[in-house]
Amino acid sequence: MVSPSHDVHRISDSYVASLAALDPILATYLGQPGHDHRLPDYSPDGVAALGALATAALAEMEAADADDPAAANAKAVFTERVGLTAELHGARLVDWQLNVISSPAQDVREVFDLMPTDSAEDWATIATRLAAVPECLAGYRLALRAAAARGDVAALRQVTKVAEQCRGWAGRSGAPSYFSTLAEGAGEHAGPDLAAGVAAAEQAYADLADFLTGELAAAAPTEDAVGEERYRLWSRLYTGARIDLAEAYEWGWAEFTRIETEMKQVANRIKPGATVAEAAAHLDADPRYRVVGQDALREWMQRLSDQALSDLRGVHFDIPDRLMRLECRISPPGGPVGAYYNGPTEDWSRPGRMWWSVPADRTEFSTWREVTTVYHEGAPGHHLQIATAVNQAASLNKFQRLLAWVPGYGEGWALYAERLMREFGYLDDDGDLLGMLDAHLFRAARVVVDIGMHLKLEIPRGTGFHEGERWTPDLGLEFMLTRTITDPAHVHDEIDRYLGWPGQAPTYKLGERLWLRARDEAKARRGAEFDLKRFHQEVLEMGAMGLDTLTERLAAL
Repeated sequence: MVSPSHDVHRISDSYVASLAALDPILATYLGQPGHDHRLPDYSPDGVAALGALATAALAEMEAADADDPAAANAKAVFTERVGLTAELHGARLVDWQLNVISSPAQDVREVFDLMPTDSAEDWATIATRLAAVPECLAGYRLALRAAAARGDVAALRQVTKVAEQCRGWAGRSGAPSYFSTLAEGAGEHAGPDLAAGVAAAEQAYADLADFLTGELAAAAPTEDAVGEERYRLWSRLYTGARIDLAEAYEWGWAEFTRIETEMKQVANRIKPGATVAEAAAHLDADPRYRVVGQDALREWMQRLSDQALSDLRGVHFDIPDRLMRLECRISPPGGPVGAYYNGPTEDWSRPGRMWWSVPADRTEFSTWREVTTVYHEGAPGHHLQIATAVNQAASLNKFQRLLAWVPGYGEGWALYAERLMREFGYLDDDGDLLGMLDAHLFRAARVVVDIGMHLKLEIPRGTGFHEGERWTPDLGLEFMLTRTITDPAHVHDEIDRYLGWPGQAPTYKLGERLWLRARDEAKARRGAEFDLKRFHQEVLEMGAMGLDTLTERLAAL
């Protein structure tokens, strides 16, 4: 285990413990005990405490000596990540976080998905945390109101969409509330405290929805684009790199065109003379690629995930026993559509989990679209990447193992993992291959649309789409609907996501680009001695970091 007495590792571990105390939701996510009955203070005072913690820890780390390679690497990762956190607080971009996918409104609801439900004690903890929801969301409203007073309000699109989510979770949209559905699992452990907690949480979310549609919506701007200055800061947070946005936009178009061309070739093999959309419809109608029922979808996910772990182990990756368990679940209704992953806890009492969020009324699913998603979220994607880092207690401190998540690194690896599975021969079926190419086309489109919409860039000549016009949300939606074959319901969610989460969507393709380049460079340096399995093991065991830091580290491999 890394020496906790070394200043760099001591500061890192102490920061994780202090942050867990201030953010009990994060503590639950990380598996840090003692906080599961609490919720964060999202009020202005609570936000200020988080900023003060980051600033103090950063100053302490900058003064620490890093006198060996492991400490130097740990210091670089910590300084870059926590430095950006402090910068965001200094720019006053934290206290008015509100978007459809990753903000306090979603975090409070989603944390209950991660809590154990096996015993009476577990349910008592859930009841206590449910009872804390009103105070937590009241503090959040205070912060949003204070930020609005100085002119900082999320765009109207985000305000209204989050209000819809809140109403759904509160049971005010014609279906049972999330919280009442959760409590149904208590069985004999149900009691008056749990019932009171459910009622309190439902009312708190209904109150938040009313606040958003009433007071905050009245102050919200209709403009979705955040502009270049703010976009660059968010992009640095999500990539850990200073991206040349003009070059990335141009490259995104080139990558989109390359993938689109190959998709047309594959579509012609699936059904001679067919367009990509016609080939997709042909596959959707093929019973070989269909599962019926959400339970059947979960079972299909689990089988494919288990098979991938079994096949990859000992051949392409060294996978320890504890990583061989990956749970696949259908996520509760009410959130954005799509798949996501939660890493294991440090003590492995909670395994890695792949969640799939689907519309509540949807019962038929086309597997050819989703094989590559299982590889992305599971193995060799997020599960192998995140769980491998968690398992490195001998070489990484707590911050490196549990907290140094960077989308450019993580999502870049997961997209690279999809490509790896093609290289390994797991996507030779043209239907599954078309699904993988569509996923990559979609991620290339994200680079173009996300940067284009927020910076209001011009659409280049020769693209065959509103050439010479400048991007707007309506054009972004039209482009994704007409130039990809992604489910339209998913596309609508995606546009809302891009506009509320600037700079995050391009990280998949930009990160994959770096992983591919790093592999090529390592192969060129090592020549005949290059071993792909060894390369992958080395990079995964380094843990997550910003892309600029990663580039420096990989240059030594």
